[in-house]
Amino acid sequence: MQREIFDDEHDAFRDLCRTFIAKEVTPHHEQWEEDGQVDRAVWTAAGAAGLLGTAVPEEYGGGGVDDFRYNAILAEEIVAAGASGIGFPLHNDVVQPYLLRLCTDEQKQRWLPGFCSGELITAIAMTEPGTGSDLQGIATNAKQDANGDWILNGSKTFITNGILADLVIVVAKTDPDAKHLGFTLFVVERGMEGFERGRRLKKVGMKAQDTAELSFTDVRVPDANRLGEVGQGFVYLMQNLAQERLSIAVASVAGAEAAVRMTLEYTKERKAFGRPVANFQNTRFELAEMDTEVSIARVFVDRCITEHNGGSELSVPDAAKAKWWCSDLQNRVVDRCVQLHGGYGYMLEYPIARAFVDSRVQAIYGGTNEIMKEIVGRSLIG
Repeated sequence: MQREIFDDEHDAFRDLCRTFIAKEVTPHHEQWEEDGQVDRAVWTAAGAAGLLGTAVPEEYGGGGVDDFRYNAILAEEIVAAGASGIGFPLHNDVVQPYLLRLCTDEQKQRWLPGFCSGELITAIAMTEPGTGSDLQGIATNAKQDANGDWILNGSKTFITNGILADLVIVVAKTDPDAKHLGFTLFVVERGMEGFERGRRLKKVGMKAQDTAELSFTDVRVPDANRLGEVGQGFVYLMQNLAQERLSIAVASVAGAEAAVRMTLEYTKERKAFGRPVANFQNTRFELAEMDTEVSIARVFVDRCITEHNGGSELSVPDAAKAKWWCSDLQNRVVDRCVQLHGGYGYMLEYPIARAFVDSRVQAIYGGTNEIMKEIVGRSLIG
């Protein structure tokens, strides 16, 4: 089905993304998987190519175009290339809105140029060892001293870009007696005393993406690094989580499309009992079912992108629907595609095997799919 949400400028940007990934990412990705992280040079190369901060005003070095379709294109091309180590979507889709909406003019001058050039890699630290998707259970805390600085203590885990990050948005409790209004956001910078990175976490998949534990021990954070108003952190999170979940849905559909595409090619070439696997009726039925489901998901996600881009933000329940349905679909599709590859589907030298281990986390991060269903269910009941 022909997609109708892009124009010529978007198509040109897609070509740019493909060219960049083919030159700067694909030749190095296998080595990055062994290293457990990408080379920082790919970030500055992406900044020079105009792939970072497309929504940031031009005066700070950004693209000056607040259009999520550019974010979606970059995410789709990263997934299509199997480049699971590239943390650009986290940088653009998740962190960027916080900086654009909440930074003071002084903070924008300090951080946005480096954000766009790739010299300042970003992360956001919400999840803690004992909380998972329960953001209200966050125990990391910050107390303001007599000088107005904040003393930050606590730990975070499963932080994407955690090793490479130069700026980390940290969610901390600033009022232990309050509930939703007891959280504040702080920007912790590389080199702040007491800010330490723990081990690089060994994951089932996405091995080139650096995921880390972070700890904060009496970290003195100037009030000038507070992001937004005191006590409004939880509100800010709720405002931005819809885009994060839409981003996951975009990547999930792209991943499912890539799996179907590579499986179609494989079954046409692979022979069993003297004929291509694609010629068996069961194979055709499997491919037909998957292609249909993915096409339907694509239509829904494109509608979500259009709605999110239209001035009125995508609703929280609709973002939750897109996230859980598409990530579940991706996992179902990839699993079926592995089966159609037979024994070779279990070999990591085949892209479908890497897709199998890389895709599983889609149903977990950004809020588990069980939480997504709870959000949708509550919206129905009222």
